[in-house]
Amino acid sequence: MGVIDSTVRTPDGRNLRVQEGGDSGGRPVLVHGGTPNSRNLYRPHLEVALEQGIRLISYDRPGYGGSTPHFGRSIADCAADVRTIADALDIDRFAIWGISGGGPHALACAARLPDQLVAAASLASPAPYDAPGLDDFAGMGELNVDDTKLMLDDPTAAKAKTVSDREGMLTATADGIRGFMQTLLTATDAAVMAGELAEQRILGVDAHLTAEDGHLTLVQRRIPAVHRWLLEHF
Repeated sequence: MGVIDSTVRTPDGRNLRVQEGGDSGGRPVLVHGGTPNSRNLYRPHLEVALEQGIRLISYDRPGYGGSTPHFGRSIADCAADVRTIADALDIDRFAIWGISGGGPHALACAARLPDQLVAAASLASPAPYDAPGLDDFAGMGELNVDDTKLMLDDPTAAKAKTVSDREGMLTATADGIRGFMQTLLTATDAAVMAGELAEQRILGVDAHLTAEDGHLTLVQRRIPAVHRWLLEHF
């Protein structure tokens, strides 16, 4: 299925690499992928977007792929980049969704772009790292704990490890990748979603629990439903 890649220039001179697919004349929905991030859209999502009349858009966040690094940026800063992309693509109103590390970026856009955003969905999103009373590492897979602490303590060493991990992933077998990620594929997601926090409702929010899903299956199974919900808000 064909996609269109383009480069958008920000007011401060950075490049943002953008990808579009689905129905080019459909309702625009922007995707914030997980972390690590890539603009490359998941083929099943493109197929569903075409069926549902959705123009699906994604981009490399700063420092990934073809997008210029933006040193010292905050998650909230993504809203300005998204507005720049929307303006460049001649889009006035759009919806947005984010998965995992992309979840907070979707919420930031919801907070900062009320004049353009019709609806936002956040799936399996982490909480703010410095939230009061939060142990950000509680329930986190061992691999993510190690990588996050290394990034916080020694960014240079973390970058070197990322290069090494990439080389290993490119040559790994399916079994090898599963073994590499085994500490991330725990029952924690289901336990959290089944808890009291899943029952709390925020004004204007529709909460959904799919007991059979974990962190990684949401993005494989639930995007069609997310798209239907977003389309209801145009």
